[in-house]
Amino acid sequence: QVQLVESGGGLVQAGGSLRLSCAASGSISGSIFSICDLGWYRQAPGRERELVASISRDGITIYADSVKGRFTISRENAKKMVFLQMNSLKPEDTAGYYCHLGGVGSLGSYWGQGIQVTVSS
Repeated sequence: QVQLVESGGGLVQAGGSLRLSCAASGSISGSIFSICDLGWYRQAPGRERELVASISRDGITIYADSVKGRFTISRENAKKMVFLQMNSLKPEDTAGYYCHLGGVGSLGSYWGQGIQVTVSS
């Protein structure tokens, strides 16, 4: 089993910044972590979960149009962590944010428990 634990969420005013972190633990080594695709998703009340940003094993990043230029995803394989730097936050960024680890080989995919980000206007 693999556990993903998010941290860094909270309440911030519009225009502010937050940095989300996600740490993997359990039955996953750093070398396996390094070849997994990683992502951040978010889900607002009454809406479907959507991809915010992803980063591949090769460091290729993909962003939702709504966050391009404001959010940056990064990873630190040695620490088995993935980050989401969120700048110029808007009220519409308010949601639960979820870390995702893509499966590889016999390793399945995993979700974190989610963390709330609230942006006040």
